[in-house]
Amino acid sequence: MEHRRQRKSLFKSIGPAIIVAAVVLGPGSILTSSKVGASFGLLGFPVVIVAAVLMIAMVALSARLGAVYEKSLCDELSSRVGRPFTVFVGLTLFTLVALFQSSNNIALIGGIEPLFGSEPFSFELRAATLAIANLLIIASLYLVRDLYRSVEGFMKLLMGLMTAAFLVNFAVVMIKPQSFTPVPPTGSLDWIPLLGMIGTTFSVGGAFYQAYLVKEKGWGLEDVRSGVVDSIFSITLLGIVTSIVLLTSWRVFYGNPQPVTLASVGDVARQLEPSFGATAKVIFCSGILAGALSSFLVNALIGGTVMSDSLGKGARLQDKWPVHLTVVALVIGMLVAVAALRNEASVVPMITLAQACTVIGLPALAGTLIYLGTRPELTGPRKVPTAIIVMAIVGFFVSCVLMYMLAQKVYAKLQPAPTTATIHDGPSGVPLQFALRQTTAILIVNVHKPQSVVCSKQTSNCLPYSQFV
Repeated sequence: MEHRRQRKSLFKSIGPAIIVAAVVLGPGSILTSSKVGASFGLLGFPVVIVAAVLMIAMVALSARLGAVYEKSLCDELSSRVGRPFTVFVGLTLFTLVALFQSSNNIALIGGIEPLFGSEPFSFELRAATLAIANLLIIASLYLVRDLYRSVEGFMKLLMGLMTAAFLVNFAVVMIKPQSFTPVPPTGSLDWIPLLGMIGTTFSVGGAFYQAYLVKEKGWGLEDVRSGVVDSIFSITLLGIVTSIVLLTSWRVFYGNPQPVTLASVGDVARQLEPSFGATAKVIFCSGILAGALSSFLVNALIGGTVMSDSLGKGARLQDKWPVHLTVVALVIGMLVAVAALRNEASVVPMITLAQACTVIGLPALAGTLIYLGTRPELTGPRKVPTAIIVMAIVGFFVSCVLMYMLAQKVYAKLQPAPTTATIHDGPSGVPLQFALRQTTAILIVNVHKPQSVVCSKQTSNCLPYSQFV
């Protein structure tokens, strides 16, 4: 009887953080984990563990702040540093969430299409599918009475479905023999998926929202222990599922003499069928759909709730403004996704803007949590344990490093496109290519002869090489 009571108490402690885990374990996490498994193999496994540990600390900190502070995070921040900075934080997170919401829309298509064959849907059918899905989500926001309880129950169901689907899929691919003899990969590795996996597992935006979910749950100071249990269990489950996806990809793709391109989660599902049959593809697609649906609503709720709170318009799901702004995030995400499905190049500026918001926003969110967690008025039982603060600070610096690398990528996108020119090396007439970036320095390789000339492909004008050195 006592054992049964303990299990029931544990189950009641699971709630807010399982929602965070569900939104973090979305299509982006599934795709990056698959890419890391295909490229890095087992080397990516310890990275998942480290990212999950940092995420546990950040979620536990946010949960504690939600329990010990009477007001919401943005209200507490506004009373200390002013409303303008708080609005800046909320607007940055909202822009980031709204623009990246498009990936959840596209992943929904990626999870459905492979179930109906190898041919992709027409653009019209894709757009109609997204419109119907978003309309259903929007209707549920306004029609469901106890929105938090419904979301929590739905996320528990989806996390269970994802765990079961990816675990069964992993068992299938491990039992069946590989169709190729693994060959160690050669050449330089693409580190972007690895950084992306860290960023999608250690999601500061998701951790920040944990404080709001604790308020929705009704937890107070007496429930601090439940918040720690919730954080450890839910984020550990996130790490386990991410590891399963990575190990599945390692088994299926790593060392393949004929490397495959994994541009979307749909590509991952399609690549499973030739080697492991339609069953593996269907099971993996069900996991993708669960991940897309779990991120679909909660991702938009994060942006809508924090934006509303930063404006002082309410931070609870029964308030009007968080729901209204969540709908705005859903609509923006759908429109960006439809534009991307029509013409991928048309959304490059918006994705660049979202990445720029990531550079600014995520360290700001992590810094906000640490700032509010170290206030001198938090004494006695309200004081945040030193171990959680130290781990959160480590996570802050990790987010700064990740954002620095992303900032370099954004900066490169903002630079003018290079102009190609040809160097005709004197009498030999051997053309050499190099990049001429408007008025910046010219990089020329192995050209030292005074008779060399530089010719622009755009104007066909040639000038002596001596004028450029």
